[in-house]
Amino acid sequence: MSGHSKWAGIKHKKAVVDARKGQTFTKVGNEITVAARESGSDPNSNFRLRLAMQKAREVNMPADNIERAIKRGTGELQGAAIEEIRYEGYGPSGVAILVDVLTDNRNRTVAGIRNLFARSGGSLGESNSVGWMFNRTGLIRVNPDSHDPEALALQAIELGADDVQVEDGGVEVYVAPERLESLRRALDDAAITVESAEVTMQPSNTVEVDAKNAPAVVRLLEALDEHDDVREVHCNAVLPDDVLAEV
Repeated sequence: MSGHSKWAGIKHKKAVVDARKGQTFTKVGNEITVAARESGSDPNSNFRLRLAMQKAREVNMPADNIERAIKRGTGELQGAAIEEIRYEGYGPSGVAILVDVLTDNRNRTVAGIRNLFARSGGSLGESNSVGWMFNRTGLIRVNPDSHDPEALALQAIELGADDVQVEDGGVEVYVAPERLESLRRALDDAAITVESAEVTMQPSNTVEVDAKNAPAVVRLLEALDEHDDVREVHCNAVLPDDVLAEV
């Protein structure tokens, strides 16, 4: 698949490691709230809520927290109105970046995001200034366990995956968003361990960043990812392995 970037995998691993932080629970809780507000409290009929709840379980979020987040979304509990916004911009080396946020204060959030871009030498752009470079896609991360990763990749293709990437012994499976749930179930039925499943934004073209400029790109991506209101960060940077190893 064009536009493969290891940053998505790196930030997924960091999210699991950072699960001890209350900030992670807040972000996932907001995602659950918005999903419940959008399409109701039943995860069986609300695909987005089902994914958000799975993410909550991956970071060991307590069941009570999940329930409260759902009730805020359905209006059973009071809470600040949460708005979903996407910001777009360019970072160092001309890297295209999408920033998805969930916020109860648009002015506070845009000021903070703009400041992070500016400090890196980048800038925020208008709507769709870089969004046209990305495609919405389903991503399933698979743990090979005792399976051969290459054989597992071929099996995923046979089960309906559009594309597969084998990286550092792990397997990333790409599929159209509307077929994400059915493929996940097929993998489960085949006794293949699914670590996570999400709908993400995949770049259609990438920017190779050299070792000299890569640290500045990573610093911006990490700063954005750690912002309290940021839900997801997507970019089209291809970063050197030795730089990513230090993240």
